[in-house]
Amino acid sequence: MRHNPSLRDGHHIRLIEGGQGYFESLVAAVDQAQSHVLLETYIFDVHGAAALVAEALERAALRGVRVCLVVDGVGTPKLSEAWSQRFARAGLDWRVYSPLGTLGLLMPNRWRRLHRKLCVVDGHTAFCGGINILDDWYDPHYGSLARPRLDFAVSAQGELVGHIQHSMLQLWWRLQGAMHVRERKIPQALRSFKTAGLPLSWKQALPLPDGQPLPSRAALLLRDNVLHRSQIERAYLKAIGLARQEVLIANAYFLPGRRLRKALVHAAARGVRVRLLLQGRYEYFMQYHAARPVYGALLAAGVEIYEYDASFLHAKVAVVDPDSDRSWATVGSSNLDPLSLLLAREANVVVADRLFAQKLHQRLSQVIATQSTPISSSWGQRQWQQRLRDRIAFGLMRLALFLTGHRY
Repeated sequence: MRHNPSLRDGHHIRLIEGGQGYFESLVAAVDQAQSHVLLETYIFDVHGAAALVAEALERAALRGVRVCLVVDGVGTPKLSEAWSQRFARAGLDWRVYSPLGTLGLLMPNRWRRLHRKLCVVDGHTAFCGGINILDDWYDPHYGSLARPRLDFAVSAQGELVGHIQHSMLQLWWRLQGAMHVRERKIPQALRSFKTAGLPLSWKQALPLPDGQPLPSRAALLLRDNVLHRSQIERAYLKAIGLARQEVLIANAYFLPGRRLRKALVHAAARGVRVRLLLQGRYEYFMQYHAARPVYGALLAAGVEIYEYDASFLHAKVAVVDPDSDRSWATVGSSNLDPLSLLLAREANVVVADRLFAQKLHQRLSQVIATQSTPISSSWGQRQWQQRLRDRIAFGLMRLALFLTGHRY
């Protein structure tokens, strides 16, 4: 079924900042679950505060709630033996999306990862964003952090919860079918693949509690390698193209393709204030260095670039014209780089609600003012060693795209 990403009324969307707030909301929802919990995440690291989520899933499964967990084969190649046993005893079902196998990432088809972070509880409450099940103060590669990483998610009620559930169940049954094929259980595999293709009844939008803001207009945007190959990128291009006052983007791994770069340059040329909040802390060689060769052209066009250096930036959010009736905002898992926009499974929620857009805009502006470093027009005069590393990373990224057969 082709998903229609049109904005629709009748939603309650709440902005969540950081893992602590996300985990508290997620645990509260899971503890009230009566029927089912579906959870997808790139990283499931049961360390520190993230253990609270694992424990909530275990409690739900023990009381008879159907709990289905999907993790990515790169982000989470395996769970610890202790937690695998606990989940098995509780009756929790979990699957690894695209395990790497013997050759690992040497095979370009293994670069297509499950990067979205989604959860649906009982078909009426959903979560979507960029936050992994990973403690904010901990990084698997760098250990304890001095400050928590910056990231966002949303909780949602309304029609798009059904869209999210439909997408998650499709993936779940396809993974079930693939598992049965590996086990040579062909009849079961055929039933699973057939189930994945069936239309599902969608829940009606829930009435909002008294005193809540008026329902928001919202939609789910997906990126996959079948029906939704460019949905998220097109949404960004349209929003930037219609901008009249301001575009503010916070993105962890930023390497926009030609069309996105042109859209940002054209927006700045027609007088729109364009601000980018990007990663300032070194995390990965490719993502850190490959983005920097595009800074020069953007700065020359009048785009403002700020690097967040208080901790790791992991946000994938944007706001356009927050004080306008045409306000537009998005929160999700998709970076503006070729891995997200061409290869990975991603999910973003788009919200057309002035109060929501203003809240996100206010928070990002505060971060820019207090925790970020502006990049000046003298960027191109850095030491030649730095520029060389940037060019090497940029070239490697282009080579990787060539190997996948994509143009960007």
